[in-house]
Amino acid sequence: MTGPRLTNTDPALRRGWHPAAMAVDVGEHPLSVELLGEHWVLVRLPVGGPISAFVDACPHRGAPLSAGTIDGDSLRCPYHGWCFEASGGCTEIPSMGVGAAIPPKAKARVPYAVEERHGIVWIAPEEPVAPLLEVPEEHEPGFMVADLPPVRARVGAGLMLDNFLDQAHFAFIHAATIGTPEAEVVHDLDIERHGFSMTVRSEHPFPNREDPAVATGERPLIQTRRLTYEYRAPFAISLRIDYVEAGGTNILAFAVQPERDDSCVVYTRILRNDLDGDPHRLAEAVSFEQKVIDEDVRLQERYRDRSLPLDITEEVHVKADRMTVELRRILADLVAVEPG
Repeated sequence: MTGPRLTNTDPALRRGWHPAAMAVDVGEHPLSVELLGEHWVLVRLPVGGPISAFVDACPHRGAPLSAGTIDGDSLRCPYHGWCFEASGGCTEIPSMGVGAAIPPKAKARVPYAVEERHGIVWIAPEEPVAPLLEVPEEHEPGFMVADLPPVRARVGAGLMLDNFLDQAHFAFIHAATIGTPEAEVVHDLDIERHGFSMTVRSEHPFPNREDPAVATGERPLIQTRRLTYEYRAPFAISLRIDYVEAGGTNILAFAVQPERDDSCVVYTRILRNDLDGDPHRLAEAVSFEQKVIDEDVRLQERYRDRSLPLDITEEVHVKADRMTVELRRILADLVAVEPG
């Protein structure tokens, strides 16, 4: 008998912040997206204004609001012309005539909150148990920022987060990119949990092939890097990498959008302060990171069961798995939260 497993559409996930789209993709027309097995529409009210989100079904006859149009500060349904403001309230029903009382139940369903941050639109369908991921370095001078194209893949969101937190796979899945024999052993991890979030710190040797001083013999190929993970339930994480010998910092921010049980979208943002402001080097860094993500996705798509086991007795764990075991505990606690 197996224990509980987390799928991409578990109702408990409604109590978290989720990426839903790149903010630049929400423009002059409504944008249809899928999250947790439900269809949503994103829209700027008015055009160029802040982003609002609605469940993609008019409360009147269920027509997709994503097929509608922006009318000032409202979204107009394409079927009968009903208009809805950002709060979901109906502002106009053409068939009733001017001045008619609008039924109190004429409201479009909206999420608990919507935010635009890190170039992403985030939706919290219900009150979230953890705060939105912060990446304060975005606002620090010297950091260059770039987004990888979002990757849609047949993966489990929980398994993808498990992958991002797992250091033991570097030497194997990433043998062609970041993995080396030196990365086989996972060194001590300092894990600090706070509610439905955690901070993890570690340090390990790695081959710094990007360091120009390696080619000149000024520094050795094998150097040291310090890793700091910041995780926010359910599916967002940042990884800060500080290079001890060469100096400089590389930050990776990951978030996974669980569309439905067999589909997710993976978002990745990189921040670097060691590229001397060179856009060509930034483009190379994006290309390299894309290769690393592709290596992860190729294996994750081969999983037959895309759910994440939450009962830690169901799998075999070793010391190197402390971070991913804590992930399971946090998500198990999320599932156990009584609906508000």
